[in-house]
Amino acid sequence: MQYEKLYERIEELLKVVDDDTPVTDKNMIELEVLSLLVSEYEEKHYPVEPPNLIEMVRERMTEMRLSQKDLADLLGVSPPRISEYLNGKSEPTLKVARQMYRKLDIDPEILLG
Repeated sequence: MQYEKLYERIEELLKVVDDDTPVTDKNMIELEVLSLLVSEYEEKHYPVEPPNLIEMVRERMTEMRLSQKDLADLLGVSPPRISEYLNGKSEPTLKVARQMYRKLDIDPEILLG
């Protein structure tokens, strides 16, 4: 398949091109062109879906080492309410979503779903 061949060639070029390689170098130009082609192909055929709110909250809890109770305290809600959010039984209010944005740095597009 052409995709695999392109990917193999990119791997080869990465071994000979580095940050000091001039942008006019034929290997650098080839690497740029092939990288764009592969990137466009991957975006079309293997799109990466953005995480949903539950995934993001769980990720932030792990990163920040927060228990559900810690998260509840941080956001100013009850632990059972956090459980409802994490199980998809309810969605955060605008006030809580604003706190998630500010305190957990969750993208507003994810918060607004």
